[in-house]
Amino acid sequence: METLIGQGRAAIDFIIDQDSFQENIVGDLCIKDTEFGPGAVIGTAMLDNKICTVIANDAMAANEKFPVVYAGVIGLEEAYKMALTVYATIKADKDKPIEDKRPLILIVDTPGNGPGKQEEIFGMNKSTGAYQLALAEARKSGHPIVAIVVGRAISGAFLCHGLQADHILSMSPEFGTMIHVMPVSSVARITKLDLDYLTELSKSNPVFAAGPQFFEKLGGINEIINQISDIRPKVIAHVNEVKSLKKQGNNEALGPWGRGCLGEKRGGRTTRPVVIQKMNEQFNAIKSRYLAG
Repeated sequence: METLIGQGRAAIDFIIDQDSFQENIVGDLCIKDTEFGPGAVIGTAMLDNKICTVIANDAMAANEKFPVVYAGVIGLEEAYKMALTVYATIKADKDKPIEDKRPLILIVDTPGNGPGKQEEIFGMNKSTGAYQLALAEARKSGHPIVAIVVGRAISGAFLCHGLQADHILSMSPEFGTMIHVMPVSSVARITKLDLDYLTELSKSNPVFAAGPQFFEKLGGINEIINQISDIRPKVIAHVNEVKSLKKQGNNEALGPWGRGCLGEKRGGRTTRPVVIQKMNEQFNAIKSRYLAG
């Protein structure tokens, strides 16, 4: 089985209508190739004869300004570029009804954020947070957002580039797809638990496991795709499903909340309803002290 790791640009062509991608142009936003964030690929395309916005990782590009930003890492400039793209999309369709708002297609292949000293000083957390907020605003304003993991979806980079989507798809484990917060070895260092114990636990506990099949059980993945030829029809189908749910006003079935409910149904989040009920009980017990009326 071939892998799509590092092939974010190729994945664009697997999804969109042939020869329809206009890179660096979204609404009235026009970015120069050399301006910033070469690892972030953005642009406008047609999907099933309808306009869409595409945001992808180019793991073959490196940002010369920041040595740690390469191989698909989302750094300060990349996240800022992605955020600008989302806001340009919202602006372009602000007067359109929900059924006509263009979808955002997120192609995910990232090993994480750029944790270099310069990025931290300059405010990388603000740019990644801005991108996450932009996607949340786009989702809540009616834009269908569908993410597809073609390679790696790791740590805070997946938090901003993927987890705010309405639906998330993933290539199957045979493609080398990786989805996790951190490697088990890092979990062992932080928790001081034995690596062998955590490795064995990860085989049965989806919270620790790194594969998309475990994340699917948690509700984090709506559907796993088993072959490249299925990518385009699956993305189109999920865009249409999300559009239909938004038009019905059924927003609780989408986004992070919807994935929580999905994980509960699939048996991966069995304590979720118990925790929610307990929190509601505690809140109701004290809310009169703080809320008028």
